[in-house]
Amino acid sequence: MTLPGTAPAPVPARGGARYYRFRPLNIGRWVVWSSFAALLLVAPLVWTTSLAHTMLSQMGIAIIVCLSYNMLLGQGGMLSFGHAVYSGLGAFIAIHTLNLVAKGALPLPVSLIPIVGGLAGLLFAVALGWVTTKKAATPFAMITLGIGELVYAMSLMFPEFFGGEGGISGNRVTGPKPFGITFGPQIQLYYLIAVYTFVCTALMFAFTRTPLGRMLNAVRDNPERVEFVGYDTQKVRYIAFMVSAFFAGISGGLAALNFEIVTSEVVSGYRSGAYLLFTFLGGATFFFGPVIGGVLMVLAFVLLSEITKAWLLYLGLVFLFMVMYAPGGIASLIMMNLRVASFGRLRELWVSYLALAATALLALLGAAGMIEMVYHLKLNPALGPELQFLGMTLDAHAVDSWFGCGFVLLTGIGLFELMRRHFVRQWGQIQEFIEKEVKRRETAA
Repeated sequence: MTLPGTAPAPVPARGGARYYRFRPLNIGRWVVWSSFAALLLVAPLVWTTSLAHTMLSQMGIAIIVCLSYNMLLGQGGMLSFGHAVYSGLGAFIAIHTLNLVAKGALPLPVSLIPIVGGLAGLLFAVALGWVTTKKAATPFAMITLGIGELVYAMSLMFPEFFGGEGGISGNRVTGPKPFGITFGPQIQLYYLIAVYTFVCTALMFAFTRTPLGRMLNAVRDNPERVEFVGYDTQKVRYIAFMVSAFFAGISGGLAALNFEIVTSEVVSGYRSGAYLLFTFLGGATFFFGPVIGGVLMVLAFVLLSEITKAWLLYLGLVFLFMVMYAPGGIASLIMMNLRVASFGRLRELWVSYLALAATALLALLGAAGMIEMVYHLKLNPALGPELQFLGMTLDAHAVDSWFGCGFVLLTGIGLFELMRRHFVRQWGQIQEFIEKEVKRRETAA
């Protein structure tokens, strides 16, 4: 067998003759990666506002950091509560490097500053990773939590490096400007982030196909057997930890260029928790899951936080229901339905999906109305009891508003439970059909 793009290996034939066997191209993979590149290229031309360009830039950064986190969580089974240490320290080194470039003390193109952030993340991982990866599972998580809190405390104790509460600011419009590219306009910076996003995503995907990536999966699934065949599980975790920190540092360097300011918040436990939350929501068991998680993270932080002050509560409820009904994340839902579609049974589920969505939305509207009234009473008492909610006027002091929202909530929950039970029966029947069909095809083959 030969890899695509490499010379085919000669295979001996009878009588001493030689012939060549060509491995067919993986067309699906080429289509996926070409579509990903085209999406990165066309996105700012479709969404042309400055807000859209800023959000797209943040999505690219979030995709890189969530994929780097998933290298630990999804591929290595290492639950980290301190991943922001490496993306954050990479951001601090990057912003200091940017200021050196602005002073003329360092002849470095601005486009390469994210690499400096990546190398900084790698350096800190070399220093801290050996102790961190000595243990796995819960001890590993506790060690990362302790290191994260230690670094966050240091960020407030050493203002010379971390800038104190105000952080460190910089100016990305500096250094040499080849082809007139200054990175001042947001769209220019977006395309720089897009290039890094595509390259980093491709490199992290390639890592999953290397022997080290496969061994990391084995360490996740059965570390005792890995030790039995002669591999050092700590070394495998340590190397993966360093690679993950390198890509996290690149995302931190890109964030430093994007915001032109780095504060202590970038190394906080809050930021590490966000990486964990959205990587899980996207789907840690699939490579493309963190890509979805990165997009959701920006949508939640930028849009949802502007719509309501209770956005963290809504986010927590979404996380709760995902854990209960879809622990594999959004990516697992997509893959399960693609499997059903490959056997021609997906069209049978559309009515059930619409019913589940409608009843869930009904329950959400009722719950959201009550939540918004509570937040209005606690945070905006001076504005009076009335508030606007989806075009309706609710009175937080009136019984009928509370009764109406409660009625809608309970009705939605009841209807959702009925539809859920029907869907579970229907899904079970389809899965039985698929299992029988798979066995039939295996027998026929």
